[in-house]
Amino acid sequence: MWDRLRGSRAAGGGRSAAAMAQRGEKEPAAGGEGEPRAGTGSGAERGPNGASASFQPPEGGFGWVVVFAAAWCNGSIFGIHNSFGILYMMLQSDLGEGEKDPALEFKTAWVGSLAMGMIFFCSPIVSIFTDRIGCRTTAASGAAIAFIGLLSSSFTKSLEVRYFTYGILFGCGSSFAFQPSLVILGHYFKRRLGLANGIVAGGSCLISVPLPFFLKMVGKAIGLAHTFQVLSALMLIQIFLSLTYRPILPPSCDSQHDGQDKLGSRSMRQQCWSQTRKYFSLRVFRRKTYRIWAFGIATAVLGYLVPYMNLVKYVEKRFQETKKDWILPVCLGAMSGLGRLVSGRIGDCIPGLKKIYLQVVSFVLLGILCMMIPQCQGFEGVIVICLFLGLCDGCFTTIMAPIAFELVGPMQASQAIGYLMGLMAVPMTAGTPIAGYLNDYFGNYDAAFYFAGVPPIIGGLVLSVVPLVHQRMLKKQRLDSGKDKMLVSEAVVNGELLPGCPASEAHM
Repeated sequence: MWDRLRGSRAAGGGRSAAAMAQRGEKEPAAGGEGEPRAGTGSGAERGPNGASASFQPPEGGFGWVVVFAAAWCNGSIFGIHNSFGILYMMLQSDLGEGEKDPALEFKTAWVGSLAMGMIFFCSPIVSIFTDRIGCRTTAASGAAIAFIGLLSSSFTKSLEVRYFTYGILFGCGSSFAFQPSLVILGHYFKRRLGLANGIVAGGSCLISVPLPFFLKMVGKAIGLAHTFQVLSALMLIQIFLSLTYRPILPPSCDSQHDGQDKLGSRSMRQQCWSQTRKYFSLRVFRRKTYRIWAFGIATAVLGYLVPYMNLVKYVEKRFQETKKDWILPVCLGAMSGLGRLVSGRIGDCIPGLKKIYLQVVSFVLLGILCMMIPQCQGFEGVIVICLFLGLCDGCFTTIMAPIAFELVGPMQASQAIGYLMGLMAVPMTAGTPIAGYLNDYFGNYDAAFYFAGVPPIIGGLVLSVVPLVHQRMLKKQRLDSGKDKMLVSEAVVNGELLPGCPASEAHM
């Protein structure tokens, strides 16, 4: 679902590259006055040590192989996560419904909820690993951890063990494998970045859309344990595809030597504190508009996973539909892909922070649609709602990256998205177990879907305030300075190189 975030990290990384290269010639002044603007320095200037002062991506070539690898990564990882509704039913059957555990729905929901939550919870940490050890090593290691998690899930029937193997291992591995694909495209594309991003979004849908139908057939034929083994093969392939994430920006030797000289003159405690502040900068939270936006998004996603994980079980209990229930996750995935493509074009036509209103509409509609699910009198009605749910899902996720750029600027967009995803982890993880508890308590899913519809509406209303606050801040700034100018964002440097391009990999 987060394919559009790739464009933000990639574009932010590309712009950071030019800024970092220029640091070898001139240290920017405090407060961002000397910050190089995006698009400057297009010539082949070089610093004292031969580092390119302006990084120009090749706009293709081996980059298309990287695009294919990123598409496979996104399609396989989020295809598995978004198809958890099928695995959810298989897990309950594997545990034995003869036990009649009244809290079985609640306990089983934690498996998939933990896995999805860990993707977002680990995001700030993965950003640091990507900057320090590179996209290739981070992604390959994450795919290996995800492979181990899925494979080990096939050798146990214990729900508690699967909390760790599927929820923690697969979830963490997915985060480490997924996020480098957000960064690496910026090494190969700038002018064609939108095209590359669209290909990745469309290509990933070719994997994620038919996966629920595939799981339904395979699950019946070979059982849950062997299904986990088949899914682990997708991650095994991803390990080798991650090796294509080859950084192509040469490191700036000056910045490395300067950093070593500065650290060498400090105590161990000062060095640790300096590195901590460098990679855990919280400057984005100084902006009131970002704080409101992040709070609104975190509130809205509290019930986000409830339809993905409970719709299949709901139609089975409500309409006794067991043969065509796989259609629901397929509809969600297909329309989500369409929503990404359409809303991306629409978002490009909306100036400034007015893009947030598209996100507001998506959240409000998503909440209303969730609460309409219990009102459906037939299976066909649920399918129609799933189509619009997927469309809203694609719209609000696609527009996140452009909004982050508008709020904090390109230099801080990477950190802003990382922290946002971290904030989303807790409500996104808690939403599905709460829905499972409501189902156990009331004996049906009606209350769960009503619950899932409330947070998006509240979050959407909170987000609608952001453009108003932003305009008021701009007006106050104009009055204070006497000049008609936009808010200037300070440069926040995430390391000395393009994100995902450490010195250890630069020569490869």
